[in-house]
Amino acid sequence: MKNYFRCRFETKLFFMTHLLFLMELKSVAIFSGITLKGEPESLEQQKQQIMNEEGTELFSYKGNDVEYFVSSSSPSGLYQLELISTEKDTHFKVYATTTPESDQPYPELPYDPRVDVTSLGRTTVTLAWKPTPTSSALKLPIQYCVVINKEHNFKSLCAVEAKINTDDAFMMAPKPGLDFSPFDFSHFGFPSENDAGKDRGFGPKSSNKKLLRQITTKPKVDLQKFCIGNKNIFTVSDLKPDTQYYFDVFAMNTATNMSTAYVGTFAKTKEEAKQKTIELKDGKVTDVFIKRKGAKFLRFAPVSSHQKVTFSVHSCLDTIQIQVRRDGKLLLSQSVEGVRQFQLRGKPKAKYLIRLKGSKKGASMLKILATSKFNKQPFPSLPEDTRIKAFDKLRTCSSVTIAWLGTQERNKYCVYKKEVDDDYSEEQKKREQNQCQGPDTRKKSEKVLCKYFHSQNLHKAVTTETIKGLQSGKSYLLDVYVMGHGGHSVKYQSKVVKTRKFC
Repeated sequence: MKNYFRCRFETKLFFMTHLLFLMELKSVAIFSGITLKGEPESLEQQKQQIMNEEGTELFSYKGNDVEYFVSSSSPSGLYQLELISTEKDTHFKVYATTTPESDQPYPELPYDPRVDVTSLGRTTVTLAWKPTPTSSALKLPIQYCVVINKEHNFKSLCAVEAKINTDDAFMMAPKPGLDFSPFDFSHFGFPSENDAGKDRGFGPKSSNKKLLRQITTKPKVDLQKFCIGNKNIFTVSDLKPDTQYYFDVFAMNTATNMSTAYVGTFAKTKEEAKQKTIELKDGKVTDVFIKRKGAKFLRFAPVSSHQKVTFSVHSCLDTIQIQVRRDGKLLLSQSVEGVRQFQLRGKPKAKYLIRLKGSKKGASMLKILATSKFNKQPFPSLPEDTRIKAFDKLRTCSSVTIAWLGTQERNKYCVYKKEVDDDYSEEQKKREQNQCQGPDTRKKSEKVLCKYFHSQNLHKAVTTETIKGLQSGKSYLLDVYVMGHGGHSVKYQSKVVKTRKFC
């Protein structure tokens, strides 16, 4: 009796040897499993007759690929498949049939089975491939699965699944000396019978806790799998710049859960855009904006020989970090809040690289000036405490009295007021705390007054002011600006004060 015979082997991870033998049946007349004596003979009995005999080798293969054996003229008999793992414990899938033309369990590949990279970015890659003819010709339910990893291309989807489930497929053997229990063996594929461990009081002993941790802790697998339906284009996102990735596509017959691999590809994402370095001009204030957790690089190259270099920094919002290097050598590393000035020793023909790192809380804004010439500080000096004090006992229905600290330097101070809602929150006030926004951003009607003051004795460098003409029971946002020599101002911390409702 002649039949078609087809066998497909899928090895998951490691190399294996496949041997296929045909075990000839004895010359005793056997027809449909019945001997001459007329007694039924099971397949198991037929198997026992030939187990000790050598068969004819039909096919052999060693590797970790998907392999086929097809024979168009196959005699009746028992076909014995011998599989040997040559490296490590492994898994495999085998599919055998005598009706390969009608089965069609595996999707067919198109005439061009390659996966193409159609678009490449720093963090994204777009893939495209030709659809399998199985979907249109045979009307079978097909979906595509895309696999991304950094190591290599995969030859079968079962190899991908084995990689993802490495912890389940390849468990570390327990160390000698540990007591075994039915629990231990269940993880080797030997389930306990009738919960014998519970009936007999067995369970994970204290000596097995380390083994249990080894079993339950999954190793991190740097591999992603996406099943996307019947679409034949897919964009992979959230990749790392300047990194090589391997891409595989598998067509899966959802009715049989069997798949066929396209010819995979690989691609390297584009490099991150190089950070642009801002050139600082001698004696000119430069505005800098930094994204949350971001950084900016600035360069200062004095045109002439110099003895000293001065860096003046005004952080408008949260604290920023500043680093200054001269010809690659680190000279300064500081946190800056408010206004700070740094003076460094110069060097002929030296070049300075400034790195500014923003806050983790949000975006940062600052003003910076670098100069090799002696001149007045562009930003006004500030006291350590830039809060505005409001005197509760001096509040009336139409006025409030405030105070703030000054410095030994004579500066001009301007006071502004703005009516706000009673539910004016701290979050709203925080948005008003950009110290770099000067009086020019305020309405003229909000201006209260401007005044000069200073004191050589810092303990006495304090001034008070009574703001009149307010409405009863209303809340007001009060701001004090101190003006610098170059017209640059710094704002004190805003203060919300409410007038009395009844007097």
